[in-house]
Amino acid sequence: MAPSSLRVISVIGAGAWGTALAHLLATKGFNIRLWAYEPEVVTSIQRQRENTWYLPDVVLPNSIQAMNSLSDCLHETDLLVLAVPSHTMANMMTQIRPFLKKPLPITIATKGIEEGTLQLMSQVVESHLPDTWRTWLTVLSGPSFAAEVCRWKPTTVLLAGRDSNLVNRLQQVFLTPQFRVYAGRDMIGAQLGGALKNVMAIAAGIVDGLELGANARAALITRGLTEMIRLGRAMGADTSTFYGLSGLGDLVLTSTGKLSRNYQVGIQLAKGTDMATLRSSTRTVAEGITTSHAAMALAKQHHIDMPIAEGVFQVVFEGKNPRHIVSDLMSRTAKGEVDSLFSSSLAALESKGRS
Repeated sequence: MAPSSLRVISVIGAGAWGTALAHLLATKGFNIRLWAYEPEVVTSIQRQRENTWYLPDVVLPNSIQAMNSLSDCLHETDLLVLAVPSHTMANMMTQIRPFLKKPLPITIATKGIEEGTLQLMSQVVESHLPDTWRTWLTVLSGPSFAAEVCRWKPTTVLLAGRDSNLVNRLQQVFLTPQFRVYAGRDMIGAQLGGALKNVMAIAAGIVDGLELGANARAALITRGLTEMIRLGRAMGADTSTFYGLSGLGDLVLTSTGKLSRNYQVGIQLAKGTDMATLRSSTRTVAEGITTSHAAMALAKQHHIDMPIAEGVFQVVFEGKNPRHIVSDLMSRTAKGEVDSLFSSSLAALESKGRS
């Protein structure tokens, strides 16, 4: 499947990120079908060429056809891009499956972990498909605010999949002079990095909302990366992935960028806003909220220490005072910076570099 052989690309999910990807692919000359849950979003795009709900002030090309019908959206499509919220992925796959008559490339652009099953998004998708489809899946992750992508700000992301030939072909589909796509094989690390950084971004927002300073934020980001690596290694990810775009890159962006929903949630929590108010005040989803719950369950399952993620969970789900969380973190038992698991990761990287 060469890029030139693609005729139709179906994007499922017309939130900010799904719309941004539809915009990106449409400007490359592809015919785009963009499925939206809300009829108002379809009407807005078709009549005004703008997604006024989720991505205002971005003019969408005429080659993007917005629709509510999954049947129409998936009819004889050549590439499927999934960009729905993580908590809706399983239900969406149940609806999509009857329309998938034969294997086709599927790119998962959703960042998150399913709360009940603790599955990564690729695992959720795979559970609804025959085993022979596994090599057709790829995941897209990395530091990429939708609004900046649509305004052609330089952006770099990771596309990971089991079939390197498919990844290389899809790399060319998404690639533009302003949207650089790197290829990778580590789907677990790419997805964990993209999911866990949202939890750390909430913590960073709490730090800034409490006005604790740049020193504290830098420490939070650094130790947050350590927690991500711990869990990633326990789940079979490649440590080096977390030093790349879907790990450190996305962590820095969402923990410092004002456009980050998760970072803004952290700021509001620090200022005393309750979760009910936060949930009702916006249409967009801050994935770090539910991911903090899933992260704690995974940490317990794999016997991993994740104090920052645990602190976010306690603030979000147990109503603990954010200041008390910071105090708990700062008063933990003194220890060496590099724990044994992290030390072995560094040793492996150094050995790899010498070979």
